[in-house]
Order: sequence, then structure tokens, then C-alpha cells
Amino acid sequence: MNWLFLGSVSGFLGVALGAFGAHALKDRLDAYSLGVWQTAVQYQLWHALALVLAGILMRVPGSDSRWVGFAGWAFALGTFFFSGSLFTLALSGVRAWGAVTPIGGLGFLLGWIALARVGMKL
Repeated sequence: MNWLFLGSVSGFLGVALGAFGAHALKDRLDAYSLGVWQTAVQYQLWHALALVLAGILMRVPGSDSRWVGFAGWAFALGTFFFSGSLFTLALSGVRAWGAVTPIGGLGFLLGWIALARVGMKL
């Protein structure tokens, strides 16, 4: 997987979704839902940068590409489940989507642990 590419696309979408929330949704969603939307955007953007880092690390001699790849998948799936569930919750108002969010949070945590392992070996 090209993590640099995926991170760049995720960053682009994060900026676009942030602008969409700030402009198109500000009069359509209540304060709670806008806060949920903003949290989803914020985590997507931070983990887009993590994906870019994974893409760079894949090209660093001596880095363990298996663990970097694991981190990339964890960040990508984490973004899908964490931010995706929060975007869905904000738009639908169905709070049950919040039960999916911790799955994404676990993905984020596993991704950072994997990157820490890579960093210990460099």
C-alpha cells in the first residue's frame, strides 16, 4: 500500500470535510453534532499525517516494513471506523454509531504502538 498517497488523500478529505462542516453544516446541525463532526475531522487530519509518516518510513533503510505496514493499516482502518462513525453520527443523529468509534480508537492506538516499535529499532 502506498501510505504516502493514502495519507495525502485522507488529509485532503479532512480539510474538505472540515470546511464543509464549518460552512454547509453550521446552520443545519446542533452544537453537539457540530462538535462530533469537528472531532472526526481533527482525528482524521492527525492520522493522515501519521499515514504520511508511515509512507516516509517505508523508504527509510533499516525500518521494519512489516511493522510500518501494520501501522499504516491500523491508522487507515482507525480513520475509517473512528472518523467515519462520528461523521455518520453527526449527520444521522443516531447515537448507536458511537459504539463503533472505539474500534477506530483501538486502531489508532495499535498504529502508534507499531510506530514506536519501528522507532526503537532505528
